[in-house]
Amino acid sequence: MAGYPEFGFIDSDGIWAEIVTPPAAGGERPALFLDRDGVVIEEAGYLHRAGGVSLIPGAAEVIAEANRADVPVVVVTNQAGIGLGYYDWPQFAEVQDAIKRQLDRAGAYLSAVFACPFHADGRPPYRHGDHPCRKPNPGMLVKAARALDIDLPRSWLVGDRAIDVGAARNAGCEGAMHVRSGHGVHEAERQGALALASGDFQVLTGETIRDALRGLPPIAAA
Repeated sequence: MAGYPEFGFIDSDGIWAEIVTPPAAGGERPALFLDRDGVVIEEAGYLHRAGGVSLIPGAAEVIAEANRADVPVVVVTNQAGIGLGYYDWPQFAEVQDAIKRQLDRAGAYLSAVFACPFHADGRPPYRHGDHPCRKPNPGMLVKAARALDIDLPRSWLVGDRAIDVGAARNAGCEGAMHVRSGHGVHEAERQGALALASGDFQVLTGETIRDALRGLPPIAAA
């Protein structure tokens, strides 16, 4: 992993790859992948200040339930704001620290965080027309699977955009839940997510991440 001067989480592909918990003994296990903005925290539009962090009601409860079930919880987030020059990695890290503190107070924790700064309109070195880690491409989920010994075909994702659901499908996950928080309030996002369902990929719907407590795999199956 290529070192970042202050935080040490930028990998050789330019992706924030923060592994908080090591792989568990006993082989592969399913994971719960979460988009960040609009799913775990309120959508704030290129959030880059710790003071703007507000957990969405139910997020900590879902994460804590997965923690109790020994299911890795992995955030996978597109961070075009870095690529576009709106903020930098230190500011991203400050936001992440604020999220960790709020989750910790609620008795919950993340197993890993992956963030992709690349964008078709990004500034060098982050300009890339179709980076394999930018959702809906599956690169961040694949990296997580390798790092944490995750069974992707039994894993699920919760997201507020069709591209989140698309990343889960492209990674070979069992399914995804689309929620109406964040960008999910737009009907086009809901319909785009539902259109990705197939015989071997399930798409569930909810209002917010709290609905994942209604027996969403892999929590219920763990």
